Amino acid sequence: MLVLAGTSDGAGAIPGRRVVLTGIGVVASCGVGAESFWAGLMAEAPVGRARPVPDFDASGLYAPKELRRNDRFSLMAGVAAEEAVNDAGGIEALRGDPDRAGTMIGTGVGGLETIEQQHRILMEKGPGRVTPFLVPMIMANRAAADLSMRYGLRGPCETTVTACAAGTQSIANAGHLIATGRCDVMLAGSSEAPLTGLGLAGFGNMTALSTSGVSMPFDAGRDGFVIGEGAGVVVLEERSRALARGARIYAELAGGASTADAHHITAPSPDGSGAARCMELALADAQVRPEEVTYVNAHGTSTPLNDSAEGEAILKVFGAPGPAVTSIKGVIGHTLAAAGAIEAVAVALSFLHHLIPPTAGTRHQDPAIPLDLVTGAPRPWEPGPTLSNSFGFGGHNGCVVFLPA
Repeated sequence: MLVLAGTSDGAGAIPGRRVVLTGIGVVASCGVGAESFWAGLMAEAPVGRARPVPDFDASGLYAPKELRRNDRFSLMAGVAAEEAVNDAGGIEALRGDPDRAGTMIGTGVGGLETIEQQHRILMEKGPGRVTPFLVPMIMANRAAADLSMRYGLRGPCETTVTACAAGTQSIANAGHLIATGRCDVMLAGSSEAPLTGLGLAGFGNMTALSTSGVSMPFDAGRDGFVIGEGAGVVVLEERSRALARGARIYAELAGGASTADAHHITAPSPDGSGAARCMELALADAQVRPEEVTYVNAHGTSTPLNDSAEGEAILKVFGAPGPAVTSIKGVIGHTLAAAGAIEAVAVALSFLHHLIPPTAGTRHQDPAIPLDLVTGAPRPWEPGPTLSNSFGFGGHNGCVVFLPA
């Protein structure tokens, strides 16, 4: 990681400090836990206006009182983080100097479920019945704060709130803290639980949601995204430290970048210029040439505007047909701020299994977007440099580059 201007505070990476991914955890509609999640990515695209996590249960990690005092989004982050920490060898092996270990957990809207529930109580029963835990339950930084306290991490504890780019930007920002020498280990990721009446109405009334109930990224007949919920958390660690303790390394986080479209509050720049610039900066940060990239994990939301703009951006950077491209949103839906972190877990598992998941739900690729889209079945793949994209309302763009371990 060079840590370019425009990607963090401009401080340079310390030579020899490389960032690796040593633990993964995921909560998604197709599976809770990495093994179930990966199996779910190989399945057909489900049908329905939303992708909830069925029978989500955090009672194995949280006491009854904690369950009542946490919003669903922070509970999901906690479950994903616990899997990631255990996968990395457990907190005692992982933490080291607690002042050099931190959390970076993004979200888009925070405790939306709690806001809706407590507003109903306010209207029906009066202000005296509103929970005194309302504010700490809804605040966007709740998940990051909870994880720092749960694991005793006293380094940076921060929250990225950049709509659907938050997960990817959280991972990039956490990686930069390690590359520049501030930290040795970070829990990074994002969580979102937007499947409430208010959330569904808001997205539905702005005509962002699919009317068919099928997410079909880059398909000629795509008609909007299917909204989902979930969380992804990864453990990032300085490479020599990870090697010294014998950790399993899934991938190297080689670079990341952030840009803005400066165009529209919901629509992406039609020519994909902001997204293309973000990809270029991320590749430069990773010191990877476009022709070396073998796989792009696309944002691919299944909306007409997003897929066209992202397709245009990918073609600008790589040419046609370019590297293999897939979107996992055909299975998990669009999990908003959680998307980039869940997709980082998917990339790590692609490295592990030497497979690229298919773009489920897509049957007739849009001829105006001539990408090398993986459809129908997973594609065998020799892991190589991989780019993962996330683009959010407000014009937020985030990209990260992973290399095989």
